[in-house]
Amino acid sequence: MARYYVGLDAGSSICKAAIFDRDGRQLSEAARRTPLSRPNRGWSELDPDTSWNATLAVIAEAVASSGIDPAEIGGIGLSAAMVGAWIVDGDGMALRPGIIWEDSRSQPIIDEMVARDPGVLSRIFLSSGSVMQQGCTLPVVAWLARHEPEMLARARHVLSYKDYLRLKLTGKVATDRSEASVIPGSAEARDRSDAMITLFDLGPFRPLFPEVRNSEEFIGGLTETVANRLGLPAGLPVTIGAGDVAATVIGAGGLHAGSAIAVLGTTVMVGICHDRPVFAPADVGLLFSLPGDLWYRSMVNVAGTLNLDWAIETLAPDLAPPPDRYQRVTALAESVPIGARDLVYLPYLSESGIIAPVVDPAARAQFSGLSPRHGRAELFRAVFEGVAFALRDLFDTLGFVDGSVLLTGGGGRSAFWSQMIADILARPIVVPEGTQFGARGAALLAATAAGDFANIREASAAVRGGGVTYHPDLSRSHAYTEAHARYRHHRDRLLMKDL
Repeated sequence: MARYYVGLDAGSSICKAAIFDRDGRQLSEAARRTPLSRPNRGWSELDPDTSWNATLAVIAEAVASSGIDPAEIGGIGLSAAMVGAWIVDGDGMALRPGIIWEDSRSQPIIDEMVARDPGVLSRIFLSSGSVMQQGCTLPVVAWLARHEPEMLARARHVLSYKDYLRLKLTGKVATDRSEASVIPGSAEARDRSDAMITLFDLGPFRPLFPEVRNSEEFIGGLTETVANRLGLPAGLPVTIGAGDVAATVIGAGGLHAGSAIAVLGTTVMVGICHDRPVFAPADVGLLFSLPGDLWYRSMVNVAGTLNLDWAIETLAPDLAPPPDRYQRVTALAESVPIGARDLVYLPYLSESGIIAPVVDPAARAQFSGLSPRHGRAELFRAVFEGVAFALRDLFDTLGFVDGSVLLTGGGGRSAFWSQMIADILARPIVVPEGTQFGARGAALLAATAAGDFANIREASAAVRGGGVTYHPDLSRSHAYTEAHARYRHHRDRLLMKDL
């Protein structure tokens, strides 16, 4: 029986791979940045060759640095940023840069659809359970059909990011249910929806969308050429895989009904696992079909740690490089009282706006209450607090009122931020043991496909527990209540047309 598995987690700005044993313990990891290209306003693209070379590099490095015999590796699990569109020809060659989830070029098409039928977005929500973002696959392909018809006429497949990488690894084409149901598709059927494809006038392109299969299945193995580049056996099986959200829930040990999981990564996402699709509250948030016949009802602020990264690059280019830079920025923020001396930051730092607590494509980040008495330390404190308050907005919208919260993502590695979130939510925050939860979830999909676990719920349960728990400090509740009131005031002024 194989002892180890590779988990790949290809995000929108960084590609990571890690090696895990059958119990989910991490042996090694590797990462490469994959720079985003923004050639036009609202466009967000990844270079396919750069992404593919990063994938090869991180898998090879993770395997080599683990010190294990490659023959003991039982398979590769895949996860990546969801939706968007990666267009390939019959030879598996990319026909254009990959379009990722935060791309907003399709907004004019969506506006036209709403102008013709004001209820169209609600109908889409009733099918997918998700507010449709501009970077979802169907509106993106509708844009390509209008603006790049010659390219699309040469296409053989429309893929998501992980499915493109699997094609390169194995030559096999497919997708999983977590992707198919949010392009938008059908949350009830956990599949694509012909009605949604027709709604976007994409009937002629229906054959371009790949077969839908379960995430925890193997499909094909490494080609000989790829295996030689990776230092792995040819034919090593590769899973169908899952989107990054599903993989993170699995890898954090949260794949069971009733669990609350928050992701403080490039985006902020909070959600609750259910054993049935939940469509309330209507017309806000996202619904993900998870492996194991579960659903993750979530709310999202599409900019999370991105806010802090932007603030550091803009306000503190003189500070030491990471990781010391983050420590110094945290020390600056800690030196300022709760409330940042009445300075408020609204963390809507995305060109696609927000989809919770309301849907507003025009919402943008901003500081409010800025005065000469505020310096760099206050600005940093306000950014930390603004993201934490936005996370509370998301939980309030979900109506979550009881229990602890699993916190994953890079932001969870900050004890300062994690404690702040516990204080603001007034509930325990559990940061699970480990760092690469998406990669671990992908590896657990491979372990399940190999037969190490009876099902993926059992695999996720095997890594549950441990980590660090942050309990709310009630002595800070009054100060945070006042700070939150100021945040709500400025938030409501910005979003007053929607609230």
